[in-house]
Amino acid sequence: MGQQIPVVTPSMSVVTLQIDDQELAANVGQTVLQVAREASIPIPTLCHLQGVSDVGACRLCVVEVAGSPKLQPACLLTVSEGLVVQTRSPRLERYRRQIVELFFAEGNHVCAICVANGNCELQDAAIAVGMDHSRYPYRFPKRDVDLSHRFFGLDHNRCILCTRCVRVCDEIEGAHVWDVAMRGEHCRIVAGMDQPWGAVDACTNCGKCIDACPTGALFHKGETTGEIERDRDKLAFLAEARGQRRWTR
Repeated sequence: MGQQIPVVTPSMSVVTLQIDDQELAANVGQTVLQVAREASIPIPTLCHLQGVSDVGACRLCVVEVAGSPKLQPACLLTVSEGLVVQTRSPRLERYRRQIVELFFAEGNHVCAICVANGNCELQDAAIAVGMDHSRYPYRFPKRDVDLSHRFFGLDHNRCILCTRCVRVCDEIEGAHVWDVAMRGEHCRIVAGMDQPWGAVDACTNCGKCIDACPTGALFHKGETTGEIERDRDKLAFLAEARGQRRWTR
């Protein structure tokens, strides 16, 4: 009796989909945002940060999906066989500009005096969506600045509640210093049990939350206008290094 030849069945770990009329292959479990970026298809984001989980907080990455009337966040939308996605359309352009305008109107974002001026993802998003002014009245809320920490500061006026600091501190540093408190217009990032940041013993002074922040809400003390620098590649490296136990960059 001759040698039996094994039957090879097609792998179900790869699916095909369309993004902006491009036929693409993707691994099961990937998100539309991941596949789009691998294919150099730009999708704007603010709350997304490589190396930590996605929560779909900013809604800037929403896309149109064939067969669905709802816009869906690309960072949370997992790929499936035959999925058809559009990342650019007049509807999406209007929606994304509206989101960015609301971010500016809701807080106190005065770019000219901000430590992150010129290195701010909210600024970048405004340029990307073509925003040169907000059609909504500015609220100018009264918000505090926490300078109780020895090395860092927190300016609630510039926070956009992306929760990147919360996820980085929890998932990468493991300290869980940050959380979200209150609801609606009173919602804000808090340290510890709503304590001054400098009074939270769990803080390891690592500075990962500073690197994660997309705006000037979290900063190093002593930085002046336009001086802030980020090392966001470090965060993705640390997340991957822990899984692979490879600690060199």
